[in-house]
Amino acid sequence: MKASELFVRCLENEGVDYLFGLPGEENLDLLESLRTSKIKFVLTRHEQSAGFMAATYGRLTGKAGVCLSTLGPGATNLVTPAAYAQLGAMPMLIITGQKPVHTSKQGLFQIIDIVDVMQPLTKFSKQILRGDRIPAIIRNAFRRAETERPGAAHIEFPEDVAEERVNAQPIPIHSIWRPDAHQLAIDDAVERLEKAERPLILIGAGANRKRVSVMLNKFIDKTGIPFVNTQMGKGVVSEDHPLYLGTAALSDHDYLHCAIDRADLIINVGHDVVEKPPFYMEVDGFDVIHINFTPPQVDEIYFPQHEIVGDIANALEEMEQSISVQDQWDFSYFLRVKQVVDEKLSENADCEQFPLVPQRIISDVRKVMGDSDILALDNGMFKIWFARHYRAREPNTILLDNALATMGAGLPSAMAAKLVNPELKVMAICGDGGFMMNSQEIETAIRLCQDLVVLILNDNSYGMIKWKQHGMRFPEFGLDFQNPDFVRYAESYGAHGYRIEKTEDFLPLMEQCFNTPGVHVIEVPIDYAQNDTVLGEDLLQKSCLN
Repeated sequence: MKASELFVRCLENEGVDYLFGLPGEENLDLLESLRTSKIKFVLTRHEQSAGFMAATYGRLTGKAGVCLSTLGPGATNLVTPAAYAQLGAMPMLIITGQKPVHTSKQGLFQIIDIVDVMQPLTKFSKQILRGDRIPAIIRNAFRRAETERPGAAHIEFPEDVAEERVNAQPIPIHSIWRPDAHQLAIDDAVERLEKAERPLILIGAGANRKRVSVMLNKFIDKTGIPFVNTQMGKGVVSEDHPLYLGTAALSDHDYLHCAIDRADLIINVGHDVVEKPPFYMEVDGFDVIHINFTPPQVDEIYFPQHEIVGDIANALEEMEQSISVQDQWDFSYFLRVKQVVDEKLSENADCEQFPLVPQRIISDVRKVMGDSDILALDNGMFKIWFARHYRAREPNTILLDNALATMGAGLPSAMAAKLVNPELKVMAICGDGGFMMNSQEIETAIRLCQDLVVLILNDNSYGMIKWKQHGMRFPEFGLDFQNPDFVRYAESYGAHGYRIEKTEDFLPLMEQCFNTPGVHVIEVPIDYAQNDTVLGEDLLQKSCLN
């Protein structure tokens, strides 16, 4: 068979369902081999979108999502998605084309060393020089992308290698069992926990795995220890749980940090240093037990005193079976903090002001979305509001990026989520700035016959940076712009377009959109005037609780 056919068979062997991409002439042999494959090729309007879709597929399934581009400018457009997947621990395989490497006669036209470019952004980056090496390279790339900590892998597939005749076969896949943590480490952690007086659980991005969620729920229910989570740990345990204190959407000086500061021991489950720190450690402060698949990256603000390194779910199961609830555990202060957080986060949920305040938007969105339905957030000021105020009830039901935190990922991520979960409601939530970075993918969503709702929160500026500019006492400059008519823009693609003009119309319009097939784009004017009073200086003065 041709090497390109072997390449596709190896992808099929890995269980690949979709390949997202924008091909060039260097990919044409591969494209022809895909044509007769069971793998569905999803043509996107920009390589960046293909990468975001592949990364989100990996995030939701645990299997590496796959994306494709040509050489040169197509490949460099996948640099941001590579970093997005690598920092966000999302398994993804990037395939890029290349000119002939054995008989090239085109000089350096469009040629840059993409393998070297991708090295610092991926777990694995390799060029295929012989067709018979395809099975081993693809098997290795998937293993590297999918094993903990997951991330991006890259393969460069030159045009002349794709044309070769080969006699190789895909390498069979076998199960991989993660190593368990050492029993002495688990026993020591249980002993430390049983001696503590005010232990607290923190749930991070690395805990966002199905088995971890199950075991963490059992551990919390048995011990009664309250918990907080990071932005990418939202939903691992339902945030309607009576022991949920809040989400660390800010690094410090939020109400829930009163509980963190009062804790004498923090069980940090799945901490990932790529997230903004949910707390700052001090040498004479609380002790931290680090539970994760990998050892911690120690720095000046995170230096755990005890480590449990291995399969998180198994470690939690061992701890849950051996721990005893202690009489000296005192969670009364934590529960007072929870009461204050709940009261503060419910303020303005029914506010009738127009343009809409973030709290009202979040409240109405929560009402229309079911427990398992999925929000895909782009990056902007609204992300902090949603992280702090939106109650996630199941893992991976609010897809936000607190690692690379790139704009432009919201709409492609929602599209990938809809492909993986066609039976669920899926909503993309974008700022006007982030939406316009990949808004052309509305056409892709329509071509895929997706039922999708897209909210554009419009403040005619790059609002997050404007908030930072204001907080640093700089005069406003360089961050305002004008937007297109989003209703007509959506309709020009064949989508349904709407503009909210009265606050009370927002919730019924979302319900109408979810009950009507097709892609629905809703422009929502938003007022961020409460940024400072709810997230900024005024909040600093109110913390901590006495």
